[in-house]
Amino acid sequence: MTIQEIETKHGFEFPLLYKQLEADGMLNIGEYGPNWYAEVYPTLKDNPPLLLHSYDFESLNLKSVAEEIEELRDPDNYRNIKSEFKFIPFAKSGGGDHYCFFLNEEDNGEVPIVFVWHDMNEVNYLAKNLQDFIFKVLLIDMSQQDVYNELSDEEFRSDLESVFKSHKRYLSTRQRFILEDILKREIIDYEINVSPKIKESARGLLTDVELESIVNDVIPFDKMNQSFKYSND
Repeated sequence: MTIQEIETKHGFEFPLLYKQLEADGMLNIGEYGPNWYAEVYPTLKDNPPLLLHSYDFESLNLKSVAEEIEELRDPDNYRNIKSEFKFIPFAKSGGGDHYCFFLNEEDNGEVPIVFVWHDMNEVNYLAKNLQDFIFKVLLIDMSQQDVYNELSDEEFRSDLESVFKSHKRYLSTRQRFILEDILKREIIDYEINVSPKIKESARGLLTDVELESIVNDVIPFDKMNQSFKYSND
C-alpha cells in the first residue's frame, strides 16, 4: 500500500511533511509483534524512525495506516465515530488510542494533530500541524526520563541525541536551536505539582513549567489541550 493509493481510495491528501517522512524511510518501523523489541528495535535505535523512543507512541507503517483508517470509519466500530469526522491515524498508543491528522480543520495545508481515545468518547487537540507535534513530543521526551524502567542517564541522553539527529531536518530553525541548547544541559531532578496536595518526582533536561512556557511561545495553538466528543453516545 502506497501513500498515493491511500489518498486516492479515501479522497484526501496527507500533509507534505508526512510524505517527506515516508520518502525518507522515517515510517519504516517493521511489523509489530512479540519479537519486535528483541529483533527489530536494535536495528532502528541508532537512526530512529518517527519518534521511536517517545513514551506511549507507536508509529504505524503505511499498511497499518490503511487498516486503521478502515477500522475508524467502520460504521460497526464500537466507537461509533460520527461520519463527518475525518481522522487519519498515523500512530497508536500502547493502549490502542490513535494519534491522527484531523482533516476537518485543515488550514492552508496545516492539519491539526489530535489524540482519539479508544475507551472514552473524547478527542484531544495536540498541535496545529505535524512539525509542531514532533517538536512538542521531543520537548516532552527531554523533560521526562523513564525512571520507572530504570533508564540510565547515559541511555536517556543517547536516545535523545539519536532521535534529534534523525529528526532535526524536519523542524524549523528556531525549534532546532532550542532543542540543541537543551541537549547541552545537565540532567535535573524536579517536582511536578499534580494538584495542590500532590507532587510527583520527575527527572529530565527541563521542568514541566519550562516545557509549557516553550510550547506556548514557540508553537502557540488556540485549541491546544481542548477536547471534543467524537460520537453521540
